[in-house]
Amino acid sequence: MLKVYTRIALFVVVLISSINGFAQGPEGYKPVDMADGMRSNGKIYVVVAVLGIIMLGLLLFLTSMDRKLKKLEKENKK
Repeated sequence: MLKVYTRIALFVVVLISSINGFAQGPEGYKPVDMADGMRSNGKIYVVVAVLGIIMLGLLLFLTSMDRKLKKLEKENKK
């Protein structure tokens, strides 16, 4: 049953990624002024660093919660 869900999830991801490719066609391309301004000032690196720290924090939080849940499940089985 898990393989079926994995295949469905993979299919949905591939489908969504192909739609994203069509949405970014060259005929509708308009430069983003905010991104260009942040890149020229060097502020884009601050944004990327903050987003990286947030993602790392979420990852650490989820792994710690997973460990705690596994511990509780083991105690509950006994």
